[in-house]
Amino acid sequence: MAELRLSAPVQFDSIVDGEGLRAVVWTQGCPHGCPGCHNPQTHAFDGGTSVASESILEQLKAHFYLDGVTFSGGEPMAQAAACGELAQAVHHLGMNVWCYTGYTWEALMEAQDPDQRMFLEQIDVLIDGPFLLAQKSLNLRFRGSANQRLIDVQASLKAQRVVLAEKN
Repeated sequence: MAELRLSAPVQFDSIVDGEGLRAVVWTQGCPHGCPGCHNPQTHAFDGGTSVASESILEQLKAHFYLDGVTFSGGEPMAQAAACGELAQAVHHLGMNVWCYTGYTWEALMEAQDPDQRMFLEQIDVLIDGPFLLAQKSLNLRFRGSANQRLIDVQASLKAQRVVLAEKN
């Protein structure tokens, strides 16, 4: 398994980054620079700490009671190959996978990046789109701004169009 650059240790007690009790993998490095981002310390690509995916996986195995793992950041798609490999292992543990990205679904499909595609194939729910300060709302479930969508990735890949998750 690969190395991941993390901005913080894996969090094992989140109830706001997806459904159920979740671990959050906080990736380091983000090209978006969204004004008002609540994680600006994750933007520098040379920040954070390099961690072996196997180490993260072993920690997740010890937290077998978790419902799932959320990839956030930073921008997880900037480390798509390593995140995808870890996400696949997470599924083998019986947990679901959510991911936050500043890219839109349409931009990810248009890019035709094989690493991003492999990662997408391991994601159950994708929260897409940049954080827009003008559309910020504290009333949105699992999202920071109204432009962001909760996408059922597997249904979307099959339909070849965005299918919203029924968690809105």
